[in-house]
Amino acid sequence: MKFVEDGMESPSPYYYALTAFHLSFIINLVFSGQAVESPEYTLILQQSDFEIRLYKDISWMSAPVVQATSFQKSTKAGFHRLYQYIHGANLNSTRLAITAPVLTTITEAPHGSSFFVKMSLPAYYKGTPPQPDSELDLQLEKWRAKCIAIRKFSGFARDDNISEEAEALETSLNEHWNGTLESKSSYTIAQYNASKHLSGRFNEVWMAVSGFGAEGCSSHGLEQGKY
Repeated sequence: MKFVEDGMESPSPYYYALTAFHLSFIINLVFSGQAVESPEYTLILQQSDFEIRLYKDISWMSAPVVQATSFQKSTKAGFHRLYQYIHGANLNSTRLAITAPVLTTITEAPHGSSFFVKMSLPAYYKGTPPQPDSELDLQLEKWRAKCIAIRKFSGFARDDNISEEAEALETSLNEHWNGTLESKSSYTIAQYNASKHLSGRFNEVWMAVSGFGAEGCSSHGLEQGKY
């Protein structure tokens, strides 16, 4: 993570808390013998209760969950398919490193919500990743550089709290920022911890935004990959 230097004020207590979290996260990974890759980003704007990041081009493997009844059930079902994929359920029987966070994108509609569970691909597979087994029904999704508004929250991400967190992020953006939400009916929950981690959990709400005066934030792009 890096900061845009022009016009930045002195780091706030929010920044120091975030830095402490990342240090703790890295220490936990070191002691557990794991190394987890995450998408790179530049911190564009930081406020007390939200921030805006510019993410570089990212390739995701996405699991659409049909006939879903809840965020939690959808995330579990979608992640199970992604887990099979990275553990060899692909054309080359290739094992891929796990990455963080795991995203669940929720799009609300009058007839019901739709869910897509996503995991970023390791950097060395951004071009042409292994083709997933057809029964997994996975899709390759490619993001061009785009800006994301972020709100952090702790504990477990559940059906009874994610809407509240998303509404809080939208309220903060309306009050303190004059950009544009790319979609008012869609948001994403990013989870960084395995379900077995009962304490010290870390989650984020993501919303795509545009209209900020930084290169890459004027608009966003998405390409749906096909095999």
